[in-house]
Amino acid sequence: MRIMVPVKRVVDPYAKVRPLADGSGLDVASVKFDVNPFDEIAVEEAVRMKEIDASVHVTAVGIGPSDAEEQLRKALAMGADEAILVETDDPMDSGVVAKELETVARELQPDLILMGKQATDDDNNQAGQMLAARLGWPQATFACKVERAEGRLRVTRETDHGEETLELPMPCLVTADLRLNEPRYIALPGIIKARSKPLTKRPRSTDAAPKTRVTRMDSPPPRAAGRRVGSVDELVAALKEAGVL
Repeated sequence: MRIMVPVKRVVDPYAKVRPLADGSGLDVASVKFDVNPFDEIAVEEAVRMKEIDASVHVTAVGIGPSDAEEQLRKALAMGADEAILVETDDPMDSGVVAKELETVARELQPDLILMGKQATDDDNNQAGQMLAARLGWPQATFACKVERAEGRLRVTRETDHGEETLELPMPCLVTADLRLNEPRYIALPGIIKARSKPLTKRPRSTDAAPKTRVTRMDSPPPRAAGRRVGSVDELVAALKEAGVL
């Protein structure tokens, strides 16, 4: 069984970023980057499947600048077998990412694509669904539990009303939610071993251009100072004064 796990390079969720003075983007000159947390959960789930079944082969796939190799090495240190970096500095939206991943998927012919439900930098929650549509594969999003059973996947997913369980034939695509697992701590031997694992770099395979673009980024307006009240009656009066009640 072959599993493909797209891995996105994002700004460290705990880093403090500011927009550039002209509003054209974010100032990330001295900011730390990491693996998108939802993709890290997907890598962990794929590696756990590999630990149960030694025939499972895990390929991590990244799209981005050459520096994105660092995030793919982290996926290898977690236990992925190999990595592919589609090297590009071009601006991308979810549609372009889906097209590039489609090309890689058609070459690898994975039985399962396991990826984060969204990226923490743009929060679009689109690439997985677009990729499944382009491949014509069944998909299950927001997965909090994944089980293999006789060539099929049983996926429990979170919905607005609780949970639902789907059964999918393979090949299929699953996007990971936070409750799926907790990524492992990477020990030093894993980091050293990852240095010798294969990582292939290749150029983009399509010339697709983004259909969306960011027109401007600005910091949110500063919040007004809070006000401490001495009683419930005073709180109610303040809320009425503000027009909330």
